[in-house]
Amino acid sequence: MATEIERKFLVVGDRWRAAANRRVDYQQGYLHPPGGGARASVRVRLEAGAARLNIKAAVVGAARAEYDYPLPRQDATELLALCVGRVVKTRHFVPHAGHLWEIDEFGGDNAGLVVAEIELRSADEAFTRPPWLGEEVTEQARYYNHALAFHPFCRWPDEFKS
Repeated sequence: MATEIERKFLVVGDRWRAAANRRVDYQQGYLHPPGGGARASVRVRLEAGAARLNIKAAVVGAARAEYDYPLPRQDATELLALCVGRVVKTRHFVPHAGHLWEIDEFGGDNAGLVVAEIELRSADEAFTRPPWLGEEVTEQARYYNHALAFHPFCRWPDEFKS
């Protein structure tokens, strides 16, 4: 079984932009809403030159099962039309102290939200916190892309947006 170990953080300020060495625009959609007993999220993603089908266990936390497969671009476009929830974002890749940070700058109904993710080899792997790293939100389901597709940032109460 493939396991993703990933931690999520809010981003403070724009100092990370100078260190970004690549960016990719994503359109992604989910084939079913949260709840209803679903044990996994099923995502279709289009990015520059590639398309993917991704299945992740519907659990909150740093480690969860993940499966990722390439798709023909035409199939992905057709599947996106079937999706019931969507997210658009630009992912910026920022190396820092031996790790690669992925900073997602959301658009559409999630505009204004910027989240940094780091993938780790083990749950207890040490890493150096960049100066632009804010509060950890790994355990807060509302920051997961699947949740953002159905309960976007623009609809959050103000106390969650600071």
